Amino acid sequence: MPRISHWIVRRLSHLDGILLTLVLLLLGISVAVVASAAGQSPARISGHLINIGLALGVMVVMANVPPHLLSRAGPLLYVAGVVLLIGVALFGEVRNGSRRWLNLGVMVFQPSELLKLGLPLMLAWYFQHNEAVLRAKHYLTGAALLLVPFLLILRQPDLGTALMIGASGFYLLFFAGLPWKAIFGGAALGAVSLPVVWGLLHEYQQRRVLTLFDPAADPLGAGYHITQSTIAIGSGGFFGKGWMEGTQSQLDFIPERTTDFIFAVFGEEFGYLGAILLVGLYLAIVARCLIIAARAPTLFGRLMAATLSLNLFTYAFVNMGMVSGILPVVGVPLPLMSYGGTALITLLLGMGIVMSVATHRQLNKS
Repeated sequence: MPRISHWIVRRLSHLDGILLTLVLLLLGISVAVVASAAGQSPARISGHLINIGLALGVMVVMANVPPHLLSRAGPLLYVAGVVLLIGVALFGEVRNGSRRWLNLGVMVFQPSELLKLGLPLMLAWYFQHNEAVLRAKHYLTGAALLLVPFLLILRQPDLGTALMIGASGFYLLFFAGLPWKAIFGGAALGAVSLPVVWGLLHEYQQRRVLTLFDPAADPLGAGYHITQSTIAIGSGGFFGKGWMEGTQSQLDFIPERTTDFIFAVFGEEFGYLGAILLVGLYLAIVARCLIIAARAPTLFGRLMAATLSLNLFTYAFVNMGMVSGILPVVGVPLPLMSYGGTALITLLLGMGIVMSVATHRQLNKS
């Protein structure tokens, strides 16, 4: 028993205390809101608790993996993810008009989830490997590595995931020292190409953008999600209606209220004050990750911790934006709050990597 206790203590010692506390606070809030949104459904609540337990276990394991081993896994994960995305394009299952899933026999898998970590790991490994000789060609290669999975996921079509992975790759390129003139040049090119991009969007994607500007044009169709979520958030007022007292959520007006639109439930029950505190909690997690990034002894650690922190911020910003009616609906869950196992495990895998960077100070360059 003493040996087992010592082993457990050693494993837990690789968890950053401040980051762990912030994550657990957010997960605690998530359990309460999911319980309310699910109508106190025992199956839904127990499923969420199981997902949290699995995700926390994965985070502990990842926090104990030294960063130099994580860096070596980057190319393998990236190549595997791209190969699986090609498999999706050729043999994937079609659901609701989208080809995003690959049937592996024992399970149905969405390979784009693998690239959420595989891409930044690959890019961080690549830039650390070439740290001493970084030139323009290395940033072009990094952009090409980003573009391959971005286009494959966009083709499925899965605009939300493609944009999130694209943002992840951009953050890493930025922290790796991407020149400002390249950033501004890319932004200008993107602005000029907007008419072309608009023409390439699917009809339902165009409808989501147009609905953003006038949800009342189709209140029972395309505009239903935004209309009901904004009503819920607005009716919460400053202090909210109280836990399990929200009328929009309890009377089933809010669609997908345990997943993508859980922020509407939270806003109705805890109000503007609760929303501000929730945003503050996200910002505290991001700030802690950025502090860890600043203290990291290697380029790989700095790039991964900084990129993963901004990934979490982007997910939170996009979800809150779409639920509040200031961004189009793109199907992005609220990180560490929404019900769902895959997204939760991916996010806590990322937090485990950040904790590994924080506690493993000695990293052998690979």
